[in-house]
Formats: sequence, C-alpha cells, structure tokens
Amino acid sequence: MTDHLYYHDSFLYEFDAEVTGISPEPAIILNQTAFYPTSGGQVFDTGWIIAGGNKIRVKEVTEKDDGTILHFIEGGNVEPGSTVRGLIDVDRRRDHMQQHSGQHVLSAAFIRLFNMPTVSFHMGEESCSIDLDTKSLTPQQVEAAEALANDVITQNRPVDIRFVTQPEAQGLGLRKLPPVGRDRLRLIDIGDFDLTACGGTHVSATGQIGSILLRKIEKVKQGWRVEFVCGKRAARTARRDYAALTDAAGLLSSHIWDVPEQLRKLQDEIRTIRKAGERVQEELAELYARQILSDMPETAGRKVVSRMFTDRDLSFIKLLAQKLTRQSPKAVALLGTALSQPTLIFAQSAGLPFDMGALMKETLARLGGRGGGSKDMAQGGVAKPEGLEAALTDLATKLSQ
Repeated sequence: MTDHLYYHDSFLYEFDAEVTGISPEPAIILNQTAFYPTSGGQVFDTGWIIAGGNKIRVKEVTEKDDGTILHFIEGGNVEPGSTVRGLIDVDRRRDHMQQHSGQHVLSAAFIRLFNMPTVSFHMGEESCSIDLDTKSLTPQQVEAAEALANDVITQNRPVDIRFVTQPEAQGLGLRKLPPVGRDRLRLIDIGDFDLTACGGTHVSATGQIGSILLRKIEKVKQGWRVEFVCGKRAARTARRDYAALTDAAGLLSSHIWDVPEQLRKLQDEIRTIRKAGERVQEELAELYARQILSDMPETAGRKVVSRMFTDRDLSFIKLLAQKLTRQSPKAVALLGTALSQPTLIFAQSAGLPFDMGALMKETLARLGGRGGGSKDMAQGGVAKPEGLEAALTDLATKLSQ
C-alpha cells in the first residue's frame, strides 16, 4: 500500500519517494506519493518523476483496491529500489482543489436551502457537475444556492482536515455518511457550514476557491444536473462568454443584454421567410408539374416523366413527384438531383401496376447505391451523380413500353 501524502497536505507539490515496484504499462509504484489518483469524482494529478537526472512525465494516476497507487509514465525508465523526486503539476492541482472544494460548498448550499442532496459529482476538463436528488429545480433556486455558496467563499472560512473512526462519525452530523468499511474516515470540515467524508485535495480556506459560477441545469434520470465552474475556470468561462456575447451583439448592432430578444426576433423572421419559401416552392412545383404533364404525351396509357436536376434539392424533386402523381392518374415520375447528395425519387399515381420500391433497389444495385420504399413511392442515394441520368432514361424507356 502506498502512503497517501495528499491526505495530510493538499499543497504538497514536491516529495521524495522510493520505487517499490514497476508494472508493465509502464507504471511505477512508490512507497509514498503526493500524486492524487482518480477517485470520488475528482480526476488524477499529472506531473513529473525525477530519476537519475531524467525528467519523466506522469500522464495518469490510478489507485488499486488495496490502496496501491500506480503512476503511469512516458518517456523514461525507473529502476526498482531507486529514490526519485515527484513534482506535481501545480496549476492542475490548484484547479482541482478549487473545483472540488467549490463542489462541497455548493452541495452544502443546496442542502441548507432546499434539502437537495448531491448523489454524484463529476469533474471534467472544461466544467464540473453535481447531480441533485430532487424532482424539480427552478432557476430561482439555482441563483439562491449560487449566492449562498459565494457568500461562504467571501467569508474565507477555514477548511480543515481531520480523521475519525466510523463510530465517531455517526454523531458528527456529516452531510453524507460513506458506506461502512473503513476504520478511519478523512473528513473535510468547512467552518460551520459543511462536514463530509472525502479523500480529495482541497483548499485551506474557502476564499481560495475564488468564486462559483453555475452554468446550466438539466433533467437527468436520477434528478437534476447542475453544471458549474470555480476559481480561474469561472473567470475564463465568464471572459469567453462575454467575448461571444460581445461579438453577437456587434453583429446584431445591439447591447449584449438585448441579444436574446434580438435572436427571438430573428427566429420569428426566419420562420416567416421559411414558410413563404415553402409556399413559393409548392406553387412552383404545382405549376411545373402542370406544364410537364401538359407537354408530355401518353405512351402505353401512361405519362412517364424522367428528369435530372442540377439546381434543385431533394425537397423540391420529392414535392414535384407528389404533384405529378396527384395531378394525373396515369403519371410515373422518375426524378433525380445532383445537388448536394445525389438522390433519386420514383413515384407513380395510385393504381398503376409498377413497384417503385423494387425498381429503386434494382436501379441502385447497378449504381452502387442504397434505397427503397413503397409500391407507389421510393427514394435512394448514390455517392456520385455519374450514371444517374442514363439510368433514369433507360428506366423511362422500359416503363413506356
């Protein structure tokens, strides 16, 4: 078992240790370490091992069930029994301390205000989240919890570490009691605000968290998820959000606070334009179908329309096929578009004897495409438009006989 130095001092960034083992990954085992392994929602530390004058990267850290910690390395060799020096990536450690300590404060705030317990915590590269055991969560509740959490940060309350036995923990009022199984529990005590068992790295006073910014909420299977960032992450995120809003406001010639209303207006205008465009396209398809059928002579008791379009999309040729087969009881539409994804549409008026789905599969089998459909309408696509027009012409000739 490895001695966990970070249990006692989260601000320990350098340490000496003896190499007690090496696994094939390669990963080294030390008699003691300040490297934190992934656990309890907090991700691992990274850094370096100094061995024999070589600086070797520690890219990941994990803990085995027996308490042994594996340091996965790259770019160097370490000899068993040698003494090495460990260097923690300070910026990454400090960020993790801010996020994890902020999570404790935030979870306690939701308990104090609304009795909403945290059931899980996740620390990501960009943001963190907690899942709350609650059936509902309002924006007003989120703002209240964020305000209380930031008040606690501003008060710079002490964050202490202490160790107790399981029986001692029973009467201390922990926010969440861990499962029975360990003789001693490591408690994180945020002065007169939160007390919970945790093995992670933490700040020594809440002021070191900097701030907590709640980003969004969403309903999940076990309750509600709250996304947040703390400390330097909060400042970076706020700066990025502000830059994005400023750019958007510039494009809209408005103040950043007016961006939502301007976007709503744009959405309404886009919907209006889209509906007008759809009406125009339907009218165009109606007129085009009428003209085609008027100019098309009957052959073998039916009108077989074959057209390949290079300037019309799938939605138009599908609409045209519908208009053709509805305006005439004897129409067969064999249409294709080379715009964007090359696509075919086959359709026939109700009551005609062909099987459009089967004809589509036969045609695409020769062209290396895929598709199918019903007796009266089918659709399929190919990778390249070459050969489509010839295939339509051949099929039109066949169906006109």
